[in-house]
Amino acid sequence: MKKVLGILMIAALFIAGCGKEDDISTEEQLAIDIQKIQDYLTENNITATKTESGLFYVIDVEGTGTENPSPTASVTLRLKGYLLDGTVFYTTDGNSAEVFNLAGPTNVPINGMIEGVQLMNAGDEGRLFIPSTLAYGKVEQAMIPSNSCLIFEIELVSFSNN
Repeated sequence: MKKVLGILMIAALFIAGCGKEDDISTEEQLAIDIQKIQDYLTENNITATKTESGLFYVIDVEGTGTENPSPTASVTLRLKGYLLDGTVFYTTDGNSAEVFNLAGPTNVPINGMIEGVQLMNAGDEGRLFIPSTLAYGKVEQAMIPSNSCLIFEIELVSFSNN
């Protein structure tokens, strides 16, 4: 009997340890994220365009390009990624740029970045405000807590449509 009670107690602790965050659907999380991003934009007096997926973007400097990268493009970017609280988690070094393959198999960016880059022309500089559902979602990364909305300052240096 003690063994059964012990197992039941362990099971109860395990179940109680599951956070309510895990119970939130993707749609509910997206609604939460959109509100967080809208609050950030309002607080910082930023006017952004929202896509159907929930991505917000601003083109700050228009480049000279007239075409957008395709979904399978290889893109060269200068970028800085940070959380809504300003914590920087990624940046390209100085004036250097990094190549990303939108369709893989290596160095594939998150879905929000893939979508956002396709809205840009070569030479454009802009900002992407990405809900967690288009980023890492519930998966915690090195400097990125789970369900974090991300901001990327991006310069689309060049691209090659494949």
